[in-house]
Amino acid sequence: MPVTTAPRQGAGVKVLKGVLGFAGRTWLVAGFLALWEVVTRAVNETYFPPPTTIVKTLHELWFSGSASHLFLTEDAVDDFSTSLAHLFIGWAAAGALGVVIGAAIGRSRTMNDLFDPVLQFLRAVPPPTLVPFFIMVFQLGATMQIVTIAFGVVWPVLLNTADGVRTVDSLQLETARVFGIGPVRRLLTIVLPAAAPKIFAGLRVALSFALILMVISELFGSTAGIGSELIGAQRTFELPRMWAGIVMLGILGFLFNAVFMLLERRLLAWHAGAQRLAS
Repeated sequence: MPVTTAPRQGAGVKVLKGVLGFAGRTWLVAGFLALWEVVTRAVNETYFPPPTTIVKTLHELWFSGSASHLFLTEDAVDDFSTSLAHLFIGWAAAGALGVVIGAAIGRSRTMNDLFDPVLQFLRAVPPPTLVPFFIMVFQLGATMQIVTIAFGVVWPVLLNTADGVRTVDSLQLETARVFGIGPVRRLLTIVLPAAAPKIFAGLRVALSFALILMVISELFGSTAGIGSELIGAQRTFELPRMWAGIVMLGILGFLFNAVFMLLERRLLAWHAGAQRLAS
C-alpha cells in the first residue's frame, strides 16, 4: 500500500506546485485587467473601452460560430487562415534561407569578408520602408506580404546561425577529418547540431518579428487578415473592434512563443543533457 501511495502523493504535490506557480505568474495580469476595467468605466473615454467590452467584441467578431466549426465565425476562418498562412510561409522561408546562408558565411572566412558589408547594409534597412518597393515589384497580394515578412525576419536566423557555426569546437571537426568524414556530413552531424541552440534562438526572435510584419503587410490593400481588420476598424472608428484585433495579436504572440519554447525544450533536450555531462 505505501508503495502505491508515494507516487500519488508526489504527483499531487507536483500538480499543486504547478497551480500555485501559474497563479503566481498571472496575478499581475489579473490585477492589471481589473484596474483597466475600473479606470476606463470611471473615465468613460471612447478611445479606451473596458476589457469586458473588448472581450465581448472579440467573441462576436471571431468566436461566436457554431460548435461544428470550433466556434469560429466565417470572418475568423478568413482572417486567421490568411494571416497565419502568410506568417508561417514567410517565417519558414526566412528560416531555411537564413540557416543556409548563415552556415555558409559562418564556415567560410572568404564568403564572410565578401558578403558581410552587403548583409549588414540590408539588415539595417527597416523592412516597413521597403513595402512600397515590394508593392511595385510583386503587386498587392499574398506574394508581396510573404516577401515582406521573409525579408524582415531572415536576419536573426542568418546572424545567429553564422555565429553558432563559428563557435563549433575545432577539436571535434579535426577528429571528424581524421576519421575521413566528408564536409557535408560534418556540417549535418557536427556543425549544425552544435549551433542548434543559437539557430533556435534566432527562429524564436524571427517568429515575433513575423507577427509584426504580418500586420504591417496587411495594412496595404489587403481585404482579409487581422491587419486588414485592424485598419478597417480604425477607418470606421469602431474602436472596440480595433482593440479586439490588438488583443488578438497579443494572444497569438503569447501562444506562438509558448509553443515554440515547448518545442525548443523538447528538441534540444539532448543538448542540455550533453552540457550537463560535459560539466
